[in-house]
Amino acid sequence: MSLPDVVSQDEWRAQRVALLEREKQLTRERDALNADRRRMGMVEVTTPYTFTGPQGEVPLLDLFEGRRQLIVGHFMFGPGWDEGCPSCTAGADEVAPGLLEHLHARDTTLAYVSRAPLEQLERYSRTRGW
Repeated sequence: MSLPDVVSQDEWRAQRVALLEREKQLTRERDALNADRRRMGMVEVTTPYTFTGPQGEVPLLDLFEGRRQLIVGHFMFGPGWDEGCPSCTAGADEVAPGLLEHLHARDTTLAYVSRAPLEQLERYSRTRGW
């Protein structure tokens, strides 16, 4: 790995100011994109999705737990895998009671779904302390 050039403080500041302007423009563009996404129309879900969890078979509506919004995360865990996806695992590791309280206060439920068999997920969950 090559290191960047050593420059004077004035040169560094000029580079930093130019980069900051690009960063701000990117932030404005991302904010506009996010606003466009929020304004997108909705599609009614009419497919009767069901999920198998600790309480047995539940319909999609029950994943909301009575809240207005639902965030669904796909936890990748392939057939024959001994462990879940490292990135999915890292994300699930970060789900703390405080995060859930924050979401619930905003009438939102977080649910992870996976194609892996429930027994496989429960076994992995125990090894992770979830």
